[in-house]
Amino acid sequence: MLASVFTKTFRDRWRGMAIAAVALAVMLLLAMSVYASFDFTLYDDLPEAFRSLMSIPDNADAASLAIGVLFGLYGAFAISGLAISMGSNSIAGEERAGTIGLLLSNPKSRTNILMSKIANMVLLTALITFSLFVAAYAVAAVLDVALGDMRLGPYTIHLWANTLFYGMLAFAIGAWTGSKGMASGIPAGLMIIGFIAVGIFPLIEGWENVAKVFPWYYFDGADPMRLGLSFGHLAVLLGGSAVLGVAAWIGVNRRDLKGQTVGTTLLDRLRNNPLTQKVADRLAGSTRVSRIWIKTISEHQGLLIITAYVMFLIMGVLMGPLYALMDTLLLEYADQLPEELWAFVGSGGSGMSTPEGFYEVETFGLTVPIAIMVVTIVIGSRGLAGEEANRTMGLLLANPIKRRTIVLEKTYAMVALAFAVGFSTWAGVWLGSLLGGLGISPLNIAAASILGTLVGLVFGAVALVVSAATGRVRISVFATVGVAFTMFLINSIAILNDTVESIAAFTPFNYYLSNEPLSNGMDWGNLSVLALTFVALVVVAVMFFDRRDLRQTG
Repeated sequence: MLASVFTKTFRDRWRGMAIAAVALAVMLLLAMSVYASFDFTLYDDLPEAFRSLMSIPDNADAASLAIGVLFGLYGAFAISGLAISMGSNSIAGEERAGTIGLLLSNPKSRTNILMSKIANMVLLTALITFSLFVAAYAVAAVLDVALGDMRLGPYTIHLWANTLFYGMLAFAIGAWTGSKGMASGIPAGLMIIGFIAVGIFPLIEGWENVAKVFPWYYFDGADPMRLGLSFGHLAVLLGGSAVLGVAAWIGVNRRDLKGQTVGTTLLDRLRNNPLTQKVADRLAGSTRVSRIWIKTISEHQGLLIITAYVMFLIMGVLMGPLYALMDTLLLEYADQLPEELWAFVGSGGSGMSTPEGFYEVETFGLTVPIAIMVVTIVIGSRGLAGEEANRTMGLLLANPIKRRTIVLEKTYAMVALAFAVGFSTWAGVWLGSLLGGLGISPLNIAAASILGTLVGLVFGAVALVVSAATGRVRISVFATVGVAFTMFLINSIAILNDTVESIAAFTPFNYYLSNEPLSNGMDWGNLSVLALTFVALVVVAVMFFDRRDLRQTG
């Protein structure tokens, strides 16, 4: 037992933050080097609202656009995601793992433990945002790129305040509910919805002020990169974080904490219902491990429900009517933007002047792969390494089943949940198209949804391979996210650089929206490449798992 909760938490968390900081610094170097030879004069005449939507600063140049994209989009998502993970694991995660009792058995009060973990979040989020600040100046110096009048310090402070807010929200939800799924899912959903809303609502006449409802608006809504600190916006984020900290303190001190998570799974509920008992028992088999894929699906039902809800209602149904309300004049400016810029938001390059292009940018470009990867990477990393960490792998292998059967059963669950999210996306976009009168082909929507699902499955299989090879959940998650992020960025900048373009052919994202499936339908060659890649990775995972000595301790 380390000397303090603060020290132990810092030791457990600093590596993830350090890896993320180094990865973002490398990506910044790559992006700025590519942008250094790009012609930015074509952005000067674009409307302010549209530049805001695409994170294009005034008088854009290599430094401002690279920093805006890396800090304001990928970097903000990455470090906010780490803060959410830290917040959800602080109380709810300790309860789920059954370690909260060990902490409280020491002469430490609940308040002491809570404040130690909050202090860690404040410190670690400050360190990673400061490291990005230093990296920006270092990269600019190496490439001899002038930062000009950019106020990088104020922008970094806004980034830190934004990161801290989402982490504290996860903290408060976990302290009140003890549910790690809710503590991570709700803040992540709010973050993604806020990012989309802040970009879209300024384009709808009369809806400009609705964006101020979302916390993301107070990150860069006041343009701190150009205008400096906005004390009002910082007060909202930091004041909100303080309120959430108080809420967490109240929640953790008033609730009976769990010694270990004992939630009821979907399968348990079906078996307890007389109407579905026979079907559930048949699915489950004679023992609870004879249908591992059903058990795995049940364990991740909360993650599935949250993800499918966001993709169906928010990113699907609501987008259709919103597009119908948008200012057509602003949308026409989309045709002036080059294909290179659309690539940075994952689009195939059709812009936003058509319903298909709008959904491609707002829903399918980034959100669909991220949503499905959240599900598949969790299952891939925890499916094998998680069983070892929880000391349950021995129980599974004590039954008459082969190791490869466990890998395949976990894969079946991953495929089922990934396609459930993909189907929710298809249904939501189709209904949104009908409500908005957009006329998008349901078959084309299905094509884009299937390809997005396969991209998510490929990276889920990467997580499964690392999990099978190392038996470490954290290594599996960080390695897979790092690979996915790197491949996405390579695919995005491929159009700007011939050398990178040849490398991009080996990234799954190259086979996703390159054919613009929402407009042109399914590209069966792309589907085949993604499907075969997924199958090959699963085979590799089986090989690794068959040959490795498994761990029997956490």
